[in-house]
Amino acid sequence: MARRTTSSSTGATPGPRNRTPQPLPRRRRTVGDFARAFGAFVALLVLLVGVPGALVVVVGWPFPNGRPSMDWLQQEITVGTFVSVLTVIVWLAWAQFTACVLVEMKAALSGVGMPDRVPGSGPSQLLARQLVAALLLVGAATASFTPGLSQLGQSLEGNQHGSVAAAQQTPGGLFGQQREQAAGAAAAVAEQAADAAADAASAADSGASARHGDTKYYRIQPPEGRHHDSLWEIAQRHLGDGRRYKEIYQLNKDRAQPDGSRLSEASLIRPGWIMEMPGDAHGGELVEMPDAAPAVPEQVKQQIHDYARTGDHQQGGGEQSAADGRGSGQGDRDTAHIHLPRQRDAASSEAAARAADEQGARNDRDGQDEPAPAATGTASEESGSSFGLPEALVGAPLLAAGLLGALGRRRRQALWQSALGSVAGRRGMEPPVPAGSAADAQDALLVGADPEGVRLLDLSLRGLSSALAAESRPLPTVYAAWLGDNGDLHLQLAQPAGKPPVPWQLGQDQTFWMLARADAERYEEVDTAAPYPGLVSLGTMDDSRLLLNLEAVPGIVSLSGSASDRAAVFASVAAELATNGWSDRMTITLVGFGEDLTPLAPSRLRHLDDVEALVETMEAETRQRRGALGAAGHDSVLTGRTGPAQHTRWAPHLVLLAAEPSAEDALRLAELAADAGRLGIGYLVGTESGELPGAAWEMEITGEGKLLAPLLGLELDAQMLPVAQQRAVVELFVDADPDRGPDGPTNSPPFLVDISEHGRPAVYARLVGPYEIIGLETPDGERSPLLHEALALLLLHREGVHPRVLSSALWPRGVTEDVRDALVERLRGWLGADPDGAPRLGTDATGRLTLAKSVVSDLDVLRSLYHEATQGKGVDSRVVRGRLLTDALVLVRGPLLDGRPEGRYGWLTHEIIDAQLPLLVADIGLALSAFHLEKDRAEKAIEALNASMNSAPSDERLWNELLRATHATGDDDRLRRLAADLVARSGARGLPPRTEALLDELLPTWRSGEASVG
Repeated sequence: MARRTTSSSTGATPGPRNRTPQPLPRRRRTVGDFARAFGAFVALLVLLVGVPGALVVVVGWPFPNGRPSMDWLQQEITVGTFVSVLTVIVWLAWAQFTACVLVEMKAALSGVGMPDRVPGSGPSQLLARQLVAALLLVGAATASFTPGLSQLGQSLEGNQHGSVAAAQQTPGGLFGQQREQAAGAAAAVAEQAADAAADAASAADSGASARHGDTKYYRIQPPEGRHHDSLWEIAQRHLGDGRRYKEIYQLNKDRAQPDGSRLSEASLIRPGWIMEMPGDAHGGELVEMPDAAPAVPEQVKQQIHDYARTGDHQQGGGEQSAADGRGSGQGDRDTAHIHLPRQRDAASSEAAARAADEQGARNDRDGQDEPAPAATGTASEESGSSFGLPEALVGAPLLAAGLLGALGRRRRQALWQSALGSVAGRRGMEPPVPAGSAADAQDALLVGADPEGVRLLDLSLRGLSSALAAESRPLPTVYAAWLGDNGDLHLQLAQPAGKPPVPWQLGQDQTFWMLARADAERYEEVDTAAPYPGLVSLGTMDDSRLLLNLEAVPGIVSLSGSASDRAAVFASVAAELATNGWSDRMTITLVGFGEDLTPLAPSRLRHLDDVEALVETMEAETRQRRGALGAAGHDSVLTGRTGPAQHTRWAPHLVLLAAEPSAEDALRLAELAADAGRLGIGYLVGTESGELPGAAWEMEITGEGKLLAPLLGLELDAQMLPVAQQRAVVELFVDADPDRGPDGPTNSPPFLVDISEHGRPAVYARLVGPYEIIGLETPDGERSPLLHEALALLLLHREGVHPRVLSSALWPRGVTEDVRDALVERLRGWLGADPDGAPRLGTDATGRLTLAKSVVSDLDVLRSLYHEATQGKGVDSRVVRGRLLTDALVLVRGPLLDGRPEGRYGWLTHEIIDAQLPLLVADIGLALSAFHLEKDRAEKAIEALNASMNSAPSDERLWNELLRATHATGDDDRLRRLAADLVARSGARGLPPRTEALLDELLPTWRSGEASVG
């Protein structure tokens, strides 16, 4: 159940509040509900009737039949006297419990406020409350108003001291705030009287009657048992779709109700309130013409008339009223609703116009025939054509960027480990080429990834943290972040936190901080901890992407729906949390996952076997964090992430429990989650039934892929990662694992060329160094940059490139399908055909674009020369090996695509060629050095090593081999100078252990030289 977090003993500002209780949509009764209700009925029958009956039958009536005399006090005390005294005590306890049952029953049936406290009742009243709730559950829409068992042992008095804001959030009444209610009602009466005096009586009556003829009204019904009316159910009954509750809310927002209150939250409605309904509303409970409806009381008719008048002012004054309500510190801001931010105002539109102009200029430079859409993707996506790629990954730009970045790091790690482990036998430099579903998943990641969006999000959040720390201000609690399609970032705060630091601006109200994309692009990297690492994408609504801060939720977030749909949402959340680029360190605990996601991030993800192990682990974690916060003097983890207090202990711990826990385990988790928001611990728990004890926020995933949270005001197109895509992504990471066995990558390049005199290619491209093309005429100058970039991408992927990958690489902001196809045709025409008539740009069976063998790059030749020298003819012929290695080293003219145009070739950030090429050049230099040292040609070996170091200056293997070759010259002074140069290059990090050991062997006095240099 929803809980409130209170301020700490230090007197710090109160933390975020969450509304309690929360009415939930009605659900169908289950057999368990009826069983619990029957059990509660039997228990109440035994306690209320059976106990006194048993006392009368067994013990008898304990009280005297007549007036006691003084002689009674002088009688001997016997066992019967003690029995009578104990019987009286039992009778008094029974009477107190009976009073508690009556009080709880009255409060439950009336639905007004909280039940009165029976003096000295303690646990008796809590027990009565549970039994009454269970009994009335079968007739209720929800049991969310019933305090959970986790509250046993807590003082009822603590629950009775509600502030005015808390009273306003209590459905069904003001919880003892009679004076405020009376004052509000008087104000409403005065307002209605002023409205009536302002209009002519006859005109007002006729106008109202006319309006009543076109408009329907609904009066909020009093509760029945535990069932309270809600806008969702009203929309379900009278509009046919509960999700249309927002229409009712907008029609009635901020209009004065008969009791003087105003509707400020879709979930906070009270009996007796009047709701104007959309024109297509239907049903017998609606009032269309109150004057002609004899069943409607006169008082209600007059209230509807008065309420209809307020609708004339609602358009003009609603916004101001809403702003006033938010500014008062009550109403919306104290609830846990997630609101969609409005579009930025005119002050920010100039930046959007500049961005549009820049995009237009880019389109002109690209030679586009039509303007490209602003959002990532292509027109084919909108039309539903997927080209066989999994849309779950294509449509998740932040998740795809995180996975792609993590995959690249994993592959680079495998390369480096392979190179450094060459003494023990290396695995090779070429990662395996994905096939089948893994290839489709990789292409989908390349198409969908938005690394620039991730970079700007990370810069924006860290920049905000740094700016607040400079002003000695704490980080505000953020419930959610919205990323607009224009790149603007909106942070939704739990409560107002004052004016944001520049360049941030206030959004639609005091609880929104907004940063325009143009301002975010001016941020520079800062050395500060990630302030909100628990943000994770849930889906999109109205072209805005919602990131929920799981770490800040004041309790458990529950997710209901089918098992497969829940699993897809959980997998998406886990994968993004494990690989996102706006977090530092974190722990993600997974329970109940069918697929093992650990390969995505072994340092972040961990699986636990069952809920029992989870509860045990989290109990220890909660105790440790509470103690750490107390010892550090912090109120929450947020205050530990700014300024000099940054420490890894404040990294979040996010728990994803996909399997539904038992009621007992759910309550234990709820106890732990009560203080989780302050401790940096988040809980996302799955449930089949839709009701989870202790859940603060409740969400549902539908079979249509919609993520619903009516009480949070959310209806999202959910971000999901189905099982098939989970397995494909995990396969990519497993294949890239540097610790894999001998079935891993080999030294064989993916494409070998004929390096003999007869193997001259028709088209030869130089990529290693400045980009040059031999064998083709220079294309039209306007189209040339795009065609050159497309050809380079194809040359680096001889296995083939998916058309959507090509378009997303050339036009990161998106392009229409016809523009992409036109470019492919121009590229095909530019490359031409072989003598046999076959086009040099073809399409394979999977639809991917491939180049003919007659189109070759110097990188292909470089790989082929090294392979032939070390695994081909050069193995048996020393002369051939030397010639091939020398020819290979001559091909290295500089970095890959040296001097490429600024702003292009951004897709290279997804590639590992920048790591492969230096390693390949280093391998060639090492092999050629060994070739010369075999014949004691140390100077030739040094020359080869120096040439290789131009491309791989930080490769430890080259430096070590250079030390050996220099030592082979017998020139100790030269060796000493080289050692000093190497020490100076190492800086504060110092020399690697292997290099130190080698120097100790070759130059024992090098450490004294290091001291003199220092």
